Amino acid sequence: MKKEVLFHVVHKVPSGDGPYVRAKYAQIVEKEPEAAIVWFWKAINGGDRVDSALKDMAIVMKQLDRSEEAIEAINSFRCLCSKQAQESLNNVLLDLFKKCGKVDEQIALLKQKLRQIYQGQVFNGKPSKTARSHGKKFQVSVRQETARILGNLGWAYTQKGNFMAAEVVYRKAQIIDADSNKACNLTHCLIRQARYDEARNILENVWRGNYVGSEDPKTRNRVEELLVELDSRQPPPFLQNLPGLNLDDDFMNGLEHLINEWAPPKSRRLPIFEEISTFKDQLA
Repeated sequence: MKKEVLFHVVHKVPSGDGPYVRAKYAQIVEKEPEAAIVWFWKAINGGDRVDSALKDMAIVMKQLDRSEEAIEAINSFRCLCSKQAQESLNNVLLDLFKKCGKVDEQIALLKQKLRQIYQGQVFNGKPSKTARSHGKKFQVSVRQETARILGNLGWAYTQKGNFMAAEVVYRKAQIIDADSNKACNLTHCLIRQARYDEARNILENVWRGNYVGSEDPKTRNRVEELLVELDSRQPPPFLQNLPGLNLDDDFMNGLEHLINEWAPPKSRRLPIFEEISTFKDQLA
């Protein structure tokens, strides 16, 4: 009995003899991902630890460049999973969308996650939760999670070349939880809009250490790269074919209320939302 317990502890596989356990054994011990997927399917069909089986199978499929199949599997079988498993499945979906270059799907899912935060549907109503990264546990607050999701949404808009929308989202993220990475991403958006003075001002603040993470060597290298790019550019005589914001009103109104809880505005509307209105008027 002790040998059996020790084996599962050492190899970090669950105990038992069901299809899910066999799938994890094939994945971790035997290192046969294709066989693991077969057993994960059997676990899902047999109702054996479906929450974990579906998530783990999707991750293995991604490693085998079967991301499209993994997306289809999650969308088809997540209805069999518990309510508690839906957030982790969405996180796996986001990684799969990135892998497949499905930017529109990323944007839709990130907006959905932000709406859920606004409606109080995350963290089981608690202000923070315990997360794990590289084997270490740490606390994540709702505020930090909101800023992280906004940062990902800004990056997705950047991938579409919609730098105006990306700028708006990055500015919101900075209002909630400012850091040097989002500041650099915001600078990138400003450079693409030929707003060089604003971009330089942000980069100078990052260089002076006015943001969290400013002293990180990777951050300083990126600042230097952005400054080189900034110096190489000249303002064009006019801008053409700038994409629209494409931020629906219900989404923005919900996000405005969320941000107002953490950063009370001096006036009735935050300046950033006045900026959105201006953009919309210009694009009308």
